[in-house]
Amino acid sequence: MNSTKRKNTKRVPSFRKLLRTSKIKLDNKLKNKQYKQQSAAKKYRKEQKKLREAVRDAISRKPFPLEECKKRQVGKSEKREEEEEEDALPLDMMDEDDLKLMEDLAQKASFLTRDLSSDEPVHVKKRKHESVIDKYEKVPRRMQTEPEKELIHLLPIKDKDGIIPQTMEKPVLDVAQNEEEDTEEMEEAEDFSEEPLPVLTPEEMAAQRRQKLQERKMHIAALASAILSEPDNNIKKLKELRAMLMEQDPNVAVIVRKLVMVSLMEIFKDIAPSYKIRPLTEAEKATKVKKETQKLREFEEGLVSQYKFYLENLEQTIKDWKQRKLKKSNVISLKAYKGLAEIAVKCLCELLVALPHFNFHNNIIVLIVPLMNDASKMISKLCFEAVKKLFKQDKLGYASLGVVKVISGLVRGRNYNVRPEVLKVFLHLRIKEVELQKDSEDIAPKKKFMTYKEKRKNLSRMQRKWKKAEEKLERELLEAEASESKEKKLKLHTETLNIVFVTYFRILKKAQKSPLLPAVLEGLAKFAHLINVEFFDDLLIVLHSLIASGDLSYRESLHCVLSAFHILSGQGDVLNIDPMKFYTHLYKTLFSIHAGGTNDDTGIVLQCLDVMFAKRRKQVSQQRALAFLKRLSTLALHVLPNATVSILATNRVLMQTFPKMDLLLDNESQGSGVYLPELEEPEHCNAQNTALWELHLLQRHYHPTVQKFASHLIVGAPTEGSGALSLDLSQRPATELFEAYSMTGMTFNPPVASVTPRRKVPSRLSVDLVQISCPFSVMMT
Repeated sequence: MNSTKRKNTKRVPSFRKLLRTSKIKLDNKLKNKQYKQQSAAKKYRKEQKKLREAVRDAISRKPFPLEECKKRQVGKSEKREEEEEEDALPLDMMDEDDLKLMEDLAQKASFLTRDLSSDEPVHVKKRKHESVIDKYEKVPRRMQTEPEKELIHLLPIKDKDGIIPQTMEKPVLDVAQNEEEDTEEMEEAEDFSEEPLPVLTPEEMAAQRRQKLQERKMHIAALASAILSEPDNNIKKLKELRAMLMEQDPNVAVIVRKLVMVSLMEIFKDIAPSYKIRPLTEAEKATKVKKETQKLREFEEGLVSQYKFYLENLEQTIKDWKQRKLKKSNVISLKAYKGLAEIAVKCLCELLVALPHFNFHNNIIVLIVPLMNDASKMISKLCFEAVKKLFKQDKLGYASLGVVKVISGLVRGRNYNVRPEVLKVFLHLRIKEVELQKDSEDIAPKKKFMTYKEKRKNLSRMQRKWKKAEEKLERELLEAEASESKEKKLKLHTETLNIVFVTYFRILKKAQKSPLLPAVLEGLAKFAHLINVEFFDDLLIVLHSLIASGDLSYRESLHCVLSAFHILSGQGDVLNIDPMKFYTHLYKTLFSIHAGGTNDDTGIVLQCLDVMFAKRRKQVSQQRALAFLKRLSTLALHVLPNATVSILATNRVLMQTFPKMDLLLDNESQGSGVYLPELEEPEHCNAQNTALWELHLLQRHYHPTVQKFASHLIVGAPTEGSGALSLDLSQRPATELFEAYSMTGMTFNPPVASVTPRRKVPSRLSVDLVQISCPFSVMMT
């Protein structure tokens, strides 16, 4: 026994040996020791759990009376004996050889002959008989679950004899085991104490749900009305209302959270002040103030903190839906997350438009702008409409600048792989003028304060003191009233437009074949008059190369032409550039418009014609104007009525702007050459040698307004007299007429009267006109 004790006792290592052992080795030894302890404790816990389950099963079984149990055992033993007697074969019916074989088998122990109820192995007799003392010595001195002693090595002591190492034993406490045992005991207590819940019918469950929902609604209404009635005193109830965003009842959780989101959004819209709340400095916090001021500070601080937490909750709801994550509580299903996310996006859009001056507005912009590119059409449309409203109502330009910066970063970060609607929102910017000359005198503010040298030179000491107080008061008034000068507004608009043009030029340079190109060309056509003159040459070269490439659609090429003429009609007047190639492209592609899908492109053609002829009348030759007038008259025959009216209104402007247009109304006028309608060059098609026979056909058009315009043009488009138009038609531009007589509702404006004409024998002249207007029908007959 002493020898075994000597074997088990651990030998304390010497200090030199500890120095040789690396730190990593000691750490590994410690980890292995802890792992063994944990595995042993885990095994012990499993055994204890099995014992508890066995005891629980024994308790749950129904006890039987002792007499019945004995009767059953007696009955079973009798039946077993009868079966054995039936199965047993009498010995006198066996042969002698069989008896001998059975006796031999009985002397040998085997799996067939031994008693299966005994746990003793077959070869137990082969082992050497062990003494009782040896068996006792093999039993471990302590249980495996007993915590082992951990040696902590302390600083050694240096003595005369040498270095003496110092160690201390520290028991390892298994806290996790005690916690698991406590939880298991609590679970057992709950299992015994719980009673089965009553089963409810579907009608009862629906009634219970309606009752809970009504209670939550009343609670939300009470909190909201209390906050709105006295925001200063009840600001703490915002926290209570916001806590309902974490509703845990699965029956009403989705509806309650939606109601709380919308309620909080309306509350913040009502109680938020018309200024931005800034955090207090340390000096301001240390100073003593009045009770009213302190109360206002507490209200503002509570409002900003609750508003921040509310926005974080909305953001987390959207993130959970985007990442398809479920919370640990699993109160809300994954399908319900989409409805919650849509309500959260609606609330953010409302706050974006309603509170552009309040705190965290830039954070809302960062959340909303990427959602414009979302796969869900509903969410992207909501965000697009919100940003469009923000641009339209933003008078100063701070909010617009923030949105434009985020959109530019989004387009560049996604490698130009975004929806075209993201760039089309730029068209709603309220930018009409920018700073073209950034001189110091132009940008300088109107209100100038005296410098220190001027005060020292011109004012006395008392006057300087009063002047300083006056200037301080004026600065505070300017901040309180948020009065922005025109120069500041122009500066913001200039910075915004610079970012827009940088985005457009990047796409023109790096992503010409992307679906964003139509939106870029449309944006350039709108803001081209604001571009710096230095970029005109390069931009016109790029636009012409895009048209010449042939990769653009008809609508995109029209936007290119419109952009080029906007550039040349503004600051480009000073440049000596002949845009003949753009005139030629428009003349060549005019017949691509028809009564089908391209009829909507007529609006862009009208804008191009207005810029090309009305605003540049001095740079346009007579031959070019005649060619366009003839081709537009031919185009008016095969488009819808609204396009026909607007084209005839454009022809009226051409006839009144350019002289000698009445040549096309005289059949007897002659000139050199023959009219070549198929030629693509308007300068060389000899348009002066033809006539506007199309107007006679348009006089018989089914639309009454077309008839009026045709009759007006036949007599030379007079401004006075019997052939003049009414003021309603003569003073409206062509683009406005195109929208006014639109047929999007599948109705005529004004209504067309159905008249059944009498059958007459057609004259020779009318037959010729019918053949001209309907050549294909004549060929078929």
